[in-house]
Amino acid sequence: MPRDASELSRRLARHAEAVCRHYLSNGRRRGRYWTVGDVRNTPGRSMFVRLSGPESGPGAAGHWTDAASAEYGDLLDIIRESCGLIDFRDVADEARRFLAMPGPQAQSHGAQCQPATARGSPDAARRLFAMSQPIAGTLAERYLADRGILLSAQERALRFHSGCYYRDLETGEMRTLPALIVAVTSLDGRITGLQRTWLDASGSGKAPIADPRRSLGLLLGNAIWLGLQPSTPVPVMAAGEGFETMASLRTVMPTLPVAAATSANHLGGLIFPPDCRRLYIAADADAAGRHGIERLSQRAGESGILALVLRPQLGDFNDDLRHLGPAHLAASLSDQLVPEDARLFLPRG
Repeated sequence: MPRDASELSRRLARHAEAVCRHYLSNGRRRGRYWTVGDVRNTPGRSMFVRLSGPESGPGAAGHWTDAASAEYGDLLDIIRESCGLIDFRDVADEARRFLAMPGPQAQSHGAQCQPATARGSPDAARRLFAMSQPIAGTLAERYLADRGILLSAQERALRFHSGCYYRDLETGEMRTLPALIVAVTSLDGRITGLQRTWLDASGSGKAPIADPRRSLGLLLGNAIWLGLQPSTPVPVMAAGEGFETMASLRTVMPTLPVAAATSANHLGGLIFPPDCRRLYIAADADAAGRHGIERLSQRAGESGILALVLRPQLGDFNDDLRHLGPAHLAASLSDQLVPEDARLFLPRG
């Protein structure tokens, strides 16, 4: 085990309930335990996380058991699985960000070697993005079009990789599949991570695998940005959990900057542009992302930003776009936007 794992685990145990509320937002407190469907934040009640107890050893706070799968572990395992991380370095970085701890200090002993790019690191994300191609004419463009999503060729966050590695987390089997690659960036446009959506080679949708969408890299505070130009003021924007939700809004409001935080957990920690004064938060019809929305709304208010929630008529805004059509979606949004924003961002038909 990496030598700082036990120390991180102990520090996380002191804030066990806060960790659960952040990374297992689909669960709830029941007495001395946090209950949720599984370690990947699925709604349900089969997994129990102990919220009180010693910092380590038997009965420690943060230790959990899934009665359905017989899995067990500690809070570092929760961070790894709920965020879709693989390497311990990325898990530790995420834990330190949650705890607001500094990273380990590098020792200086003369000349230093450059480490190989860590799998799952921001460098790995930038390398994979550079190895991918623009989506025009590719399976990725066809996939998005089938979802009703039509984005400008100027959207530089989107790429396609014809043979992106996929590892089955249960069997360890590696295979290559075509994938839509979407960059996660900081406000200055630097790629810090990415999201991969593996696609069926027939073009009929996502690949038939257990988890066809995974993210990697430095995600907290950053987002999949569409329409953001670094150093350009962003007084009005929209943010939400999923890429396809936000891309659907961008399809009918092509001049509105939008941010997809990749998960409900990361939505609450989104960093705002410094000049933002109005924030629209895209909700889904279910309650899965409610905690992220509430946290983001609270942080926006504390920053002097007016936060307004946009609600779909069906399950999410991509459902609205595909089943009701872009004109119907635009009309529904017009009723929810501030009038001056409706005039500015919704095309007049």
